[in-house]
Amino acid sequence: MRTTIDLTTDRPQTAVEALSEASDLSRQRIKDAMSKGACWWTHKGKQVRLRRATRELKPGTRIQLYYDDQVLARKPETPEPLADHGRYSAWFKPHGMLSQGSQWGDHCSLLRWVEIANGRPAYLVHRLDADAAGLMLIAHDPKAAGALSQRFTGREMTKVYQARVHGLLDVTDRQVDLPIDGKPALSRVSTLALDREAQCTLLQVSIETGRKHQIRKHLASLNHPIVGDRLYGRAANQPLRLVAVHLAFHCPLTGKAMSLALPDTLNDVGGPSPETSGRPPQPD
Repeated sequence: MRTTIDLTTDRPQTAVEALSEASDLSRQRIKDAMSKGACWWTHKGKQVRLRRATRELKPGTRIQLYYDDQVLARKPETPEPLADHGRYSAWFKPHGMLSQGSQWGDHCSLLRWVEIANGRPAYLVHRLDADAAGLMLIAHDPKAAGALSQRFTGREMTKVYQARVHGLLDVTDRQVDLPIDGKPALSRVSTLALDREAQCTLLQVSIETGRKHQIRKHLASLNHPIVGDRLYGRAANQPLRLVAVHLAFHCPLTGKAMSLALPDTLNDVGGPSPETSGRPPQPD
């Protein structure tokens, strides 16, 4: 349900008053939705989330509430901090958590979680599928976010993933270059372990581009979809077995070489990260 209100009264109103008059929702439900990032208003020329239910709004103000019971009821697993480098930090994003929020709320997003946990601003540097898990960088000021994002868009970031796929696939540095949405895309795939009993394979995948669902689409194109991939494989009562395990780059803020590995205890795919195993990641 989407509710849009243009305040026309000659007196200021609080956000919760205006929304309760324009909808059938209780004030408590409206306050909960607002705290979870489902309400928007135009502030200083920008569309931003309005979280404070008691904020007084002047006549002429437009507010919008995007209310969905199922979205607001979601409770993802808790992310974990991995490293704090001052102007940016590294986090473990669990399966089912968004990288950033949508119009319908941001309480299930890593950005909002980090903002609350750290008590400081959080800015998106890159994305990771909601169904996937693993390493993510979060910046804490706009300039750091821009500088780190350029490492990703400029292909100056080594990005290594692990995936458990259906079937047996024995390859070493196999290149998959199937275009995605009409754009070039390149993934490199190597086998880490074969499980003949379960008829599945543990793969290491590095990507040179970052197209939407790139790894999922590329592995499905080899007829080896990722276990738990409901979009490109078969439905399964388990999370998508795709995890971002390693990031390596030259920090644009300090000039130092950085290498970040996901702890094995957080990797539910089944293999050690390149750093902890002593296996060098394939060049990105």
